[in-house]
Amino acid sequence: MRKAALLLSLLLLAGPVAAQAKPPVVVELYTAQGCANCGEANQYAAKLAARPDLLVLTFPVDYWDYLGWEDTFAKPEFSDRQKAYVARLDLREPYTPQVVVDGRDQAPGLREEQVERLLREALAARKNPPDIAFIGPRRVDVGGGRPPRGGAEVWLVRYDPREQEVQVRSGDNRGRTVVQKNVVRELKRLGPWKGRPTAYRVRPAEDGLRTVVLVQAARGGRILAVEQQGS
Repeated sequence: MRKAALLLSLLLLAGPVAAQAKPPVVVELYTAQGCANCGEANQYAAKLAARPDLLVLTFPVDYWDYLGWEDTFAKPEFSDRQKAYVARLDLREPYTPQVVVDGRDQAPGLREEQVERLLREALAARKNPPDIAFIGPRRVDVGGGRPPRGGAEVWLVRYDPREQEVQVRSGDNRGRTVVQKNVVRELKRLGPWKGRPTAYRVRPAEDGLRTVVLVQAARGGRILAVEQQGS
């Protein structure tokens, strides 16, 4: 029965489907609690998070920890993800606050007009994403489609939609309260996607966290598809 259900699911994902709502544009904010210039960008990201056409993900990075405050949410894999964008987008080095829009382009997090332009361009871009379907709490299926040159990867992202307040006790932001929203708590590569319908195993999310799956061109490329569990 399980094999039959899996086969049926993959066949449905591989075939034509009815018209669906356009997937949200993924907005990634790279920030740090020890970054003196990130407070305003955090507020801007929280405002964008209220828009239904966007999915905002806050990635705290760890390379500012040496300034005297160890970021309570930062993980090395978040910094590695940003570094992949540095190489892909031909930047000199990673920085904060930085906004990456759909893996297509980036802008400083404080330059709201530039970010808004990138959002308009991403919303207007034509997309033909592969379908993504969550099958219970332990499996996600990605349908068929045309993979980009160089291949693609499937990523699991789990974030906390609640507003987080952190009192910083040392470093450049000593004595300040840093407020962040949609903070990513887990980032995991599920495997490659080669254009064929494929099933991936996942473990259930911790209480309070939301689960997102991204299909993305390899090594920090553009985001091809996004699906949030329960959406």
